[in-house]
This record gives sequence, structure tokens and C-alpha cells, in this order.
Amino acid sequence: MNRETLAILDSIARERNIDRELLIHDLEQAMVSAARKHFNSLDTEEFGCEIDRLSGGITLWRELEDGSREPIDLKSLGRIPAQTAKQVMIQKFREDERNSLLEEFGKRQGELVTGTAARYEGGALIVQIDRIEGFMPRSEQIPGEQFQPGDRVRCLILDVRDSINQVKIVLSRAHPDFIRKLFEAEVPEVAERVIEIKAMSREPGFRTKLAVSSVDSKVDPVGACVGVRGSRIRNIVDELGGEKIDIVRWNESSQVLIANALKPAEVEEVSLCFELGRGTIIVREDQLSLAIGRRGQNVRLAARLTGWDIDILTPAEFDRNLQAIQETLTPIEGFTDEMLDKMGALGLISVFDIEEVGMPVLMQELGMAEDLAERVVVACGEKGKVIAEEQRIAAEAEAVRKAEEAAATDHLLGGGPAVETDAQSESAADSILGGG
Repeated sequence: MNRETLAILDSIARERNIDRELLIHDLEQAMVSAARKHFNSLDTEEFGCEIDRLSGGITLWRELEDGSREPIDLKSLGRIPAQTAKQVMIQKFREDERNSLLEEFGKRQGELVTGTAARYEGGALIVQIDRIEGFMPRSEQIPGEQFQPGDRVRCLILDVRDSINQVKIVLSRAHPDFIRKLFEAEVPEVAERVIEIKAMSREPGFRTKLAVSSVDSKVDPVGACVGVRGSRIRNIVDELGGEKIDIVRWNESSQVLIANALKPAEVEEVSLCFELGRGTIIVREDQLSLAIGRRGQNVRLAARLTGWDIDILTPAEFDRNLQAIQETLTPIEGFTDEMLDKMGALGLISVFDIEEVGMPVLMQELGMAEDLAERVVVACGEKGKVIAEEQRIAAEAEAVRKAEEAAATDHLLGGGPAVETDAQSESAADSILGGG
């Protein structure tokens, strides 16, 4: 071994980010393995090796019983021990590289990285990142998004796994933290923690909602995230392939936060029931579809963002619910208007809510006697069955009406019977020509 070999080790250490001293130690161990193979020895302490760090010279010896060292000529080892040394050296180098990658990328977990798309394997996208390939499972990809080999891929290092033969880097573009890191990259105030992302909910490829707040009263969190004429948010939306992003202002009050989360819909009133973890939202009829969103997406994301179950009602539906409670409970002996008002304050705005919370809440929060609470719950349960049946009948009638409308539309558009009888044809002709 000479200085040229040391230079090769230095190059490997730089390229693979492995400690040079560790490589030299591995090479020493490989030479010891070769000597043990040559002398057919099982004693791990019988042989030793030392490599000069400056000249590259190798000293290989055998420990004798009297404690002295017997030098071993490397040329005498032969081909098979040399092959053994080579295999041990390669194995050691691979282990060192795996440990280096595990340490390096373990520190970068949760970091935003940019790689190059390589190929797809079984639905997973393989991405080249620095000197290692990461894989993005189908579940961590944005639905409908496709990359061609050589395309730039910006993603999040989601997990780093140590497998038997290699280090596996799990990447993601669907994880909510990917959005968080994009905002940190595009909005300096978020990276500097002047603006904090308090909550987030996301359906990858479709829509994301963020609740933001500012520690500096002079900084508008929503305006800073959007940027001048939407410049900052536009860069993030482009990176996500057009995914919609709603940025709302965070508020410690759940009522205010829920109203903000349902934007762009305008909320008239928010009623919270802490016992059920449910918020009832009242919106005008013209705002109902906007609040619910396409296929319920807006209200679903708002519920995840706020941590509340959300029911959306129109004022007419809300009044019907309150009227049903009043009609059901007022005739009960011992039930007072004060108890009715307290129910409204607790967010119990339907007979179904009262039946669901049960007797313990009525006794504890409203001060009802046990027998009165039992009668109230039973009455609400019976009324609930009546309302549920009425709703079922109404839903069936609505379905029939829509089916009839669809059939009538098809008929007008030429979707009626393809064959007419002679009598029908003659009747139609007479009608057109004015015949009797």
C-alpha cells in the first residue's frame, strides 16, 4: 500500500461522507481477516495490522505465545486470503456508507428537499436526492400528479428507515407538513416564527385550510401569507399543481374560529355544545351550498381545522328544531322556560341532541330531578322517531320528484320511446293538421 491508495481512501471518504480514519480501520480489519484465512485460525486476537497514516505502509503480524510479534509478508498470503480481504473490505465500506446515510438523513427528517424524478416502481415514485434514491409511496403522492424522468421534484423527507441492506428514505408531497415547509420557504415571517401556523387540514390535490396568527400586532398574518397581489400564495399553489389554499385568521374563541374556518361563506350564528363536541352553524339559504362546499369539502376541512363536529342549518331549519323542542318539552310537568333557555345556552338545539347527552347532563347542568330528566329524554326520543320518519318520507318524495323531472327532461330532449304505434302516429298527425 502507498500514498496513492491513501488518496483513493480520501476520495471515497469525501464522496460518501465517511470518516477517513474509519475506512483505514476497516482496511486493517480486512487484512487481519486475510491472515486468519491463510493460517486457518479462529482466534480473533492472534493477528494484528497497522497502516501508516502518512506513507500508507502496511504492517501485518502474528502474536506469538511469548508475547513477541512475528511479521507476515503480504505476498505470502496468496489469492484466496486476498479475495477474503477484498470481500471484508467491501462489506465494511458498505456498512460505513449506510451508517453515514442513516446519520445524515436522520437529521434531515422533516426537511424540504429537491430531487430528480427517476422512475416509477409499483406505483411508488423513485426520486434521486443527492447520492441516494428516495421513494414516494402512492399514498404520499398528490392524486393525479405525474412526473417524467428528469423532472424536478420538491418533497418532504417523511421518514428514514434502516433496512437490512440499505437506508430507505420515505418522501411525501401529500403530508400536511409539506405545506408548512412550503410556507416557511416562501414566507419569511413564517420561517422567523413571527407568523405561526396554528392549525391545518388538507385533502391533497384539492384543498387546504390554514389558521394563522401573528406574535406582532403590526403584522397581518393573512396578508403576509398571501403576499402582494397574491405573489407568495401563487408560488405555493403552482408548486401544488393548482390546489386551493384557504388562509384564515386564528382565534382562541372556538365560535370565532369556526366562523372564520367556513369562509368564504358568511356565518350568521354559531352554537356550541361542549358535551357533544359539536358546533351548529346557522347560515342564510344563499350561503348554504358555499358553506358546505363541493361534496362537503369546505365543512369537512373546517371541522378538521377546528376540532369540532359541524352541523350547518338554515334559519328556518334552526327555528323548526327549537319549535320541536318547545312543543315536546313544554307540556311536561315540572319543565320550565328557564330550563329551555339553559338548553339553548348549552348548544342543545334539537331533540336528537337532548336524547344523545342523556340524563346525567340534564341533571348536572340544568338541575333537573332524576324523574324529570328521564321523562324529558324519553319524550325527546319519541319525538325524534317521529321527525326521523317525516324526514325519510320527505327524502323519498324528493327522490321521486327528481326522478320524474329527469324523465320529463329526457322525453323533451328526445329520450322517449323510440317506437310509436300506428294509432299514436295517426293521432299526432291529425292534431298537427287540425284533423278531428
